[in-house]
Amino acid sequence: QVQLVESGGGVVQAGGSLKLSCAASGGSFSSYAMAWFRRAPGKEREFMSAVVQNGGTLAYANSVKGRFTISRDIAKKTLYLQMNSLKPEDTAVYYCAASTSWEPAPITDAYNYWGQGTQVTVSS
Repeated sequence: QVQLVESGGGVVQAGGSLKLSCAASGGSFSSYAMAWFRRAPGKEREFMSAVVQNGGTLAYANSVKGRFTISRDIAKKTLYLQMNSLKPEDTAVYYCAASTSWEPAPITDAYNYWGQGTQVTVSS
């Protein structure tokens, strides 16, 4: 069973950048598909993107395409989300998730393990 801990959130001005990290422990990191989701105030949890077991990247949400980049470091057992050109509407709690499925669907039910989340606030 894998445990996930996110870090790197904070307060940033619009147009700025942040890099989120998700450290995994207790499992075989490369055997999981790893994803980032976010939940904005008053909204459902939204899929951002995922890296599957062979290193391939699943499609980004339209709202972040071209601005966010997902990556992983297998040796460090860490998933990253580089966020550039941040907008106030990117304000949310960002969650890391892991799935034992191959190319899991971009929905919360497809992921077995979740971190506690890290808050990102973008000021205008």
